[in-house]
Amino acid sequence: MSGVFGVVSKKDCVMDLLYGTDYHSHLGTEFGGMAVLGSSFARHIHNISQSQFKSKFYEDSRRMEGTKGIGAISDSDEQPIYLNSRFGPFCIATTGLIENKVELADSLLNKGVSFSEVSKDAVNVTELIAKLIIEGKDFIDGIEKMFDMINGSCSLLLLHKDGIYAARDRAGYTPLAVGKKEGAWAVASETSAFPNLGFEIIKHLQPGEIVLINEDGLAARQPGKNANQICSFLWIYTGFPASSYEGVNVEVVRERCGKALARADKDIDVDIVSGVPDSGLAHAIGYSIESGKPLRRPLVKYTPGYGRSYTPPSQETRDLIAKMKLIPIREIIKGNKIVVCDDSIVRGTQLKNFAIGKLWDCGAQEVHVRPACPPLMFPCKFCLSTRTMNELAARRAIKALEGKDIDDISDYMDSSSEKYKKMVEWIARDLEVTTLRYQKLEDMVEAIGLPKEKLCLYCWNGKCPASKFVGQKKDLSAQVDKVHK
Repeated sequence: MSGVFGVVSKKDCVMDLLYGTDYHSHLGTEFGGMAVLGSSFARHIHNISQSQFKSKFYEDSRRMEGTKGIGAISDSDEQPIYLNSRFGPFCIATTGLIENKVELADSLLNKGVSFSEVSKDAVNVTELIAKLIIEGKDFIDGIEKMFDMINGSCSLLLLHKDGIYAARDRAGYTPLAVGKKEGAWAVASETSAFPNLGFEIIKHLQPGEIVLINEDGLAARQPGKNANQICSFLWIYTGFPASSYEGVNVEVVRERCGKALARADKDIDVDIVSGVPDSGLAHAIGYSIESGKPLRRPLVKYTPGYGRSYTPPSQETRDLIAKMKLIPIREIIKGNKIVVCDDSIVRGTQLKNFAIGKLWDCGAQEVHVRPACPPLMFPCKFCLSTRTMNELAARRAIKALEGKDIDDISDYMDSSSEKYKKMVEWIARDLEVTTLRYQKLEDMVEAIGLPKEKLCLYCWNGKCPASKFVGQKKDLSAQVDKVHK
């Protein structure tokens, strides 16, 4: 994931930009960046893999001034990107995932377009998006044609002398919301960036909608589309508890997920309920409320030093963070039968080695694991919410049970089937837990509270009906020619 924040003010906007961007730090661990437009553009980008965003940017912010700016927290590439184009100079920040980035970059290179930003993945995706946009007749036309060309998703903020252009991806996989306060407007991936800065939510951008925000206010530039396939994992794990998407709060959804898990647990008797910090805690609160069992903290996160163990790109770093951040409390663990609520099971190795293992080592009598979503079956195509197929615990279980990789896994996605039961039993043995029971897909959807057809459930069922280009081949060079003309 990545997160973006933009602000336009009738006075200097830099401090709002600094703290608004910082409130997206849970969405990425590699790079942070800010760009401000005053009398000219000022831009700073830093590696934040070993430090907090504020500590890197506070001194920069004291030297920046302007009335409009954008910021980004990125899990992969450096951004915002600066370009001087035929539309004038601008900066751009993006969030999403482009599956066909290599093909698109090759097509532009064959046309003589150059790339200047360095990326470990061969092309900086934000620079690629910027180069595609400036092939259009204007910014709006360029954004629309860029949407036509990509496989995946892209929401963006574009800082120009006109103001900030904000565009949400056409299928709505990634969110953008607009906030307002006296003399200022803001746009953010996470609405949790608004309250402490004094902004109130004005609207959630619709899929495909493009707006322009400047000192005069909010202006529509392109209406939204009917299709909506917002990432369900935002509520289950990646989103911040105080955020809302499509008007639905994250913390409330997680509590409802926990309640649903408890209603399915009529056959176990436990002493305490716990959640894997931090995202598992709200699920555990819901479980405790519904079951009547006390909520306690056998594992405590050392918050000052460690962020999320899921977002760093290297497995070695993820494992190190997972090991070091959770500290067990033996006095709460010893002799107790414990329900452990977590947001999900991706690989399972961190849960096994650095959470469950610590509970057993401290004398737990039983450990019952309850993930708040179904088994993850497919790597994310749109937001990097889940990783490669081989890393998924459910896929490893299926391969072990079948003796090989198989294409048709429909029986394993049916929670009432015998194969599903055997898969869960295999994962439970691998995790070394007393019992394992996943959330049912229908219960998760009900907890979110939006119609199923409005949610992206690809990680669990492999279906992405709102993305007409996924899985289809395109004549990329022809599309770039068409945009250029």
